[in-house]
Amino acid sequence: MHCWKTINVKKQYGFDRLFMISALFGIAVFMASYIGLAIAYATPLSDQYFLLFILALLAIYPIHKILHFLPMIGCHKSLKLIIRKQLKVCPAILLHINEPVPKLRFLLSLATPFLFLNTAIVTLSILMPAFSHYFAMLLAYHCALCLTDIIYLRNLARSPKYALIEETETGFEILVPPVVS
Repeated sequence: MHCWKTINVKKQYGFDRLFMISALFGIAVFMASYIGLAIAYATPLSDQYFLLFILALLAIYPIHKILHFLPMIGCHKSLKLIIRKQLKVCPAILLHINEPVPKLRFLLSLATPFLFLNTAIVTLSILMPAFSHYFAMLLAYHCALCLTDIIYLRNLARSPKYALIEETETGFEILVPPVVS
């Protein structure tokens, strides 16, 4: 195996720039979803269940990380869970892969939280239009969380079809088997 390319989004963009792009992406998603739902439904908004909204907001990050884990269930021996503090306050949950994983499985792992959680949030906002403002905020927050996943997806989609993805200290390495002549 040889390394075709190494991808490290945090090093490439920097934490501050990623945070700013993520925040702007979240604001754009909120504006688009809130305006779209306000146009589609003339239902008066309700402020009931605000505590439930706060709990859902706090639960999105751990659920997001669990959904990353689900496609990797067959590789559970090669996964390592790390919890550390980010910005001295917020806990960050990291999943590290100790051995190479097929590209398709890794892409599925990156896309699963975006597809499942956003589909659930959009469905709930359609079913309960009185709380569409809550769901627009949840959708925006989750889309902001997914930005780095989307950037990795974009970069990995261009890699060779039968590549393996390995996580190292320098980022994600795209490994390609040697060509047999």
